[in-house]
Amino acid sequence: MPVEDLGHEAADLVSLANGEAKSLNKLAELAVRQVPGCAAAHAAIWRDGELAGVAATHPDAAALADLAIATGNGPLIAALHDGRSVSCPDTLQETRWPAWAQDALRRGVRCSADIVRQFPSMTLVLTLLGVRPGVLVADSAPMAEMLARFGGTVFANTLAYGQAQRTATQLKDSVAARAVTDQAKGILMHALGCDAEEALRHLRRESQRRHIKVTEVAAQIVASSGAGGRGARQR
Repeated sequence: MPVEDLGHEAADLVSLANGEAKSLNKLAELAVRQVPGCAAAHAAIWRDGELAGVAATHPDAAALADLAIATGNGPLIAALHDGRSVSCPDTLQETRWPAWAQDALRRGVRCSADIVRQFPSMTLVLTLLGVRPGVLVADSAPMAEMLARFGGTVFANTLAYGQAQRTATQLKDSVAARAVTDQAKGILMHALGCDAEEALRHLRRESQRRHIKVTEVAAQIVASSGAGGRGARQR
C-alpha cells in the first residue's frame, strides 16, 4: 500500500475514534494489509482490567483470542499481563501454551505476534497471525509496532476526551441545578416571607417527604410559579 493510502487509512482510524468497535476493526484490517506475513489480526482493548472491546479480521483469529481469554492462557494473555510484546515463531514447536498452540495448528496458524501498548487505565493488544512459521516476530515488525502505538494513542486520547466531556456535562448539570434551586428559594422567600436558609430547609423537607431530589422539588416550584404561581405555597 502506498504511503499516501496508509495516511488516508490512519486518518480514517482517527475519525472513527468515537466509535470504538469501528476503530478496532480498522486497526485490525490495517495490520493485515500493512504487515508482511500477517494473514489475520485481532485487536482487543482493556479498561481498568476489564475487557472493553474486541475486533477480528477472521473467525479463526477471534476463536484463538476467545480461547486465550477464556482459559487465561496464551500469547495474548501473556502480553497483557507482562505488558510487553510476545512472539510465537512456530506453533508446531510451541510448548508455553499447549492448548492454544494445538488449536492454532488445527486452524492453520503457524506463527503469531502480540503487540501490547499500555496507557493509564487502558491496555491495547494487537494480535497478528501468520500461516507460515517465522514470518511474524514482534521485535522485528516495525509496521505492527507503529500501528499498535498509533492505535493505542488514538484510544487513549479518545478516553481522555470522553472523560473531559463527562466532567464538563456534570459541571453544566451542577450549575443548572444550582440555578434552579436558587430560583425556587427566591420564590419561596417571597411567598412564605422567610429567609434563604428557611427556604432551603423547606425544599429539603419536601424532598424527604416525597422521596425525590431537592432539584426536582425546586424545578416543580419554578414550573408552577411560571404557570401562575399556584405552586409557590407547597407544604
